[in-house]
Parts: sequence; C-alpha cells; structure tokens
Amino acid sequence: MSLPANKTTQPPVAIGIIVTCVAIFLMQNLSASLALWPIQSGRFEPWQIITYGFLHGGFNHVFFNMFALWMFGLPIERVWGSRKFSMYYGICIVGAAITQLIVQQISGEFYPTIGASGAVFGLLLAYGVMFPNSRVFLIFLPIPIKAKWFVLIYGGLELFFGITNAMPQIAHFAHLGGLLFGAIVLWTWGWRPGMTWRR
Repeated sequence: MSLPANKTTQPPVAIGIIVTCVAIFLMQNLSASLALWPIQSGRFEPWQIITYGFLHGGFNHVFFNMFALWMFGLPIERVWGSRKFSMYYGICIVGAAITQLIVQQISGEFYPTIGASGAVFGLLLAYGVMFPNSRVFLIFLPIPIKAKWFVLIYGGLELFFGITNAMPQIAHFAHLGGLLFGAIVLWTWGWRPGMTWRR
C-alpha cells in the first residue's frame, strides 16, 4: 500500500485535540447534552456523534486516552499530514458513535457514552498498520510486543468483553466501531491486511 507521505514537523491537530479534551475535562460544567445519548432515550441530538469524543468521566479516562493519542497519533500525523489525520480521526469518532448507537438500539440500553476511546482505537489500528514491528510497551502489559500483535490481541479482547458484557461500564462496541471504520478508511486508501501481517 502506498500511504500518504506528507510529513510535517509538528502535529498540530493531535496536540490540539489533547489540549481541547484536557481543557473540557477541567471545566467539568458542560451540558450533559454533549454526551452521546441513545436514540430511544429522547435526549439524542445529531451533534453528539462528535461532541461526545471530547468529554471524559475522570482523570484516568482523560489521561490514558490523551496519552494514547500522543503516543500513536503524533507519529501518524507526521507521516500523513494534518488534513488526512483530521479526516481519519473524525471518521473514527463518528463511526464509533454510530456503532454504539446501533448496539444500544438493539440492546435497549439508556446510558450516555463519552470519551475519545473509539477514535483512539482507530489510531491504534493505523499505527499497527504503518509501524507493525514497532515495539509497544505499556504499564498494564509489562513486556514489549509488536504493534501489529498488540492491535490484534486488544481488538479480540474488546470483542470478547463486548459479547460477554464484561466490564459493562466501558463502551466496548464503540471501541470496535473505531477499529472497524478505521479499517474501512485504510482499505479505501489501498491497505490490505496481508501487507501488515507479513511484515
């Protein structure tokens, strides 16, 4: 696959998203109408499919999402350039929201969804595709692992947790939606899975 190679010295979009999410978290007084509410709740508004991605429920939530955005998003934006990065990130946010809304419509759940995790999962996929053999070392995974295997394992765990309803306070299907829509975008750009797993 021939990925865009518009390199930039600074990744302003990724940094801007991090600053915005942290600022909104510190304000703590934004209307609940910015969260993503299920359609059947009567509180859903169209703008929520974007605004929910800038809200976070606690320090750990915003810290780990922004750390992941910094870790995976910055190198991706440096390669793609800000325009393609913004498009990809936005599609992953909207795709995660659509997936979550569909699942909640089927299950009848009424809780709101917040957080950038769906888009972060899309970035994680892109990172695994672009830098498959880069070693990822995280606090909860105390051994280095290649990015391509980390994506595969993490995606499999999210699917398992979503199906079994384990850890119900986490929107696992929103995460999977970010992965799915990210994969669709990468596919349209010419990526095929064999290109990554054979490397």
